[in-house]
Amino acid sequence: MALILHTSGTTSRPKIVPLLQSNIAASARHISASLALTPADRCMNVMPLFHIHGLIAAVSSSLAAGGSVWCAPGFDALKFFGWMEDARPTWYTAVPTMHQAILARAGRNADTIANVPLRFLRSSSASLPGPVMEALAETFKAPVIEGYGMTEAAHQMASNPLGAGKQKPGSVGIEAGPLVRVAHEIENRLVTGVGEIVISGPNVTPGYEGNPEANEKNFFEAENRRWFRTGDQGEFDAEGYLTLTGRLKEIINRGGEKISPLEVDGVLSAHPAVAQVVTFAIPHDKLGEDVGAAVVLKEGHDATEREIRDFASAQLAAFKVPRKIMILNDIPKGATGKLQRIGLAEKLGLV
Repeated sequence: MALILHTSGTTSRPKIVPLLQSNIAASARHISASLALTPADRCMNVMPLFHIHGLIAAVSSSLAAGGSVWCAPGFDALKFFGWMEDARPTWYTAVPTMHQAILARAGRNADTIANVPLRFLRSSSASLPGPVMEALAETFKAPVIEGYGMTEAAHQMASNPLGAGKQKPGSVGIEAGPLVRVAHEIENRLVTGVGEIVISGPNVTPGYEGNPEANEKNFFEAENRRWFRTGDQGEFDAEGYLTLTGRLKEIINRGGEKISPLEVDGVLSAHPAVAQVVTFAIPHDKLGEDVGAAVVLKEGHDATEREIRDFASAQLAAFKVPRKIMILNDIPKGATGKLQRIGLAEKLGLV
């Protein structure tokens, strides 16, 4: 055993995740291969090193390739472009909220972006809205590689491929290390179409520590392999690209109508005034749950709740349009910078 981490606990009580030396080595090699890292590459890491994203995706994958890493003392969007000048990286990796904060300050730092050309940017640990991926690629003139990872997989499971035009906004990419399949959400069998994403491979934890109930629920045998249930719902397209429709526990159940928060996020984030958005469930006395959204506007832009609702209404079925939109200066985040849907209604005083 090399490392013991906790799950983020955003949807339930945190679980203890032991990772073996072999899990970490496999994941580091998977990431290094998918990003085609070489000794000439230098990663600028702005992720905390208590997080699997920073430890494995930034540090371990770089070392596995013989490359180098420049670690920031903590994320600060105001210092980011100064750090770029100092570090002169070929790539950096961050969570979507960090990328959005960087984008907000990119216009006044065009010289740095031109002077320190990046080979690619990487995003992981939460879904990157399609419009944000496109804006990053245009701003940095480099591919944006969205990866799909989680603690139990020693981080990476899927990744958008390198190369011009190979990235699909809204998709977490193709299988990139372990086997990735779709399983029935209740029965222990693999299926086609929409279902729960499952993985099997050398990077997957042998099991939770001291939690037989969680192991029974999350691991199963099928087709002569041991599979881990990720808790994410999604499906593959004809080209093998995986699209997530959301965490199973975060799917909003509005009177029996199931709504993917990620779908609503994607629509609202395309509004020209919206910088950040997180869609979440609001308790409803008759329907059980209804749709809410917290929005941060771009610097220098204005929009009302009504204007954002009208924008959403033109692209979403009526039952998916947020009943309540809160325009905030900042959206509450977890310690790793991830937006947390579970419990957000309560944090915002909507319960």
